[in-house]
Amino acid sequence: MKLGRVVLSALCTVSLVATSACVTDPNTGHKKVSRTAIGATAGVVGGLVIGGLLGGGTGRIIGAGIGGVIGGSIGYTMDKQIKELKEQTAGSGVDVKAVDDGQAILVNLPNGVTFDTDSTLIKPGFRDTLDTVAASLNKFPNSLIDVYGHTDSTGSDAYNQTLSENRARVVADYLVSKGVSQARIRSTGFGKTQPVASNDTPEGRAANRRVEIKIVPISQEEVARARGGS
Repeated sequence: MKLGRVVLSALCTVSLVATSACVTDPNTGHKKVSRTAIGATAGVVGGLVIGGLLGGGTGRIIGAGIGGVIGGSIGYTMDKQIKELKEQTAGSGVDVKAVDDGQAILVNLPNGVTFDTDSTLIKPGFRDTLDTVAASLNKFPNSLIDVYGHTDSTGSDAYNQTLSENRARVVADYLVSKGVSQARIRSTGFGKTQPVASNDTPEGRAANRRVEIKIVPISQEEVARARGGS
């Protein structure tokens, strides 16, 4: 038996770690360790993810007024949202995946289908896709949302920084216009500082021009801590 399976079995067996240490991933049908179990074992995982949110996680949790996901189901809820987003955005160029060791969801909006060159106006043909993302955020309200803008290395640092900030803000504002609570959302631009591919090729530069929507599900325990509870 492979080591990974041994570790998974052990965590699923030790019920003292968490009430529901393992959940079924709706994307694969396989068992995996839940986010709650990981947090109970490490003690700091959730805090690290929340601490990385724009503007600080604690204040945003309180300001957004979210109730939080029941601890034992947070991993399943996140997997379900990923599955639905992948199905609903299939063929649009959008990429959806788990990040931060399975603690958050990243929705990658490629620039080529989101904006025209040097523009901050969302392409009319892409609005239906953003409507789908907004509907998902409304369906799963117990999360905080960061919107990141990125550019390639073409042009000045100042220009790229401003463009990335404006594109992130436009996407965030669009989500708010579709009913997503403004208190849940923060946006920022990173300019050319966080490439995901080489800027030496057209394909690489295209990959670097993007807007990302990061979704961080919040548990009831995290809400309680933010409010000064246990």
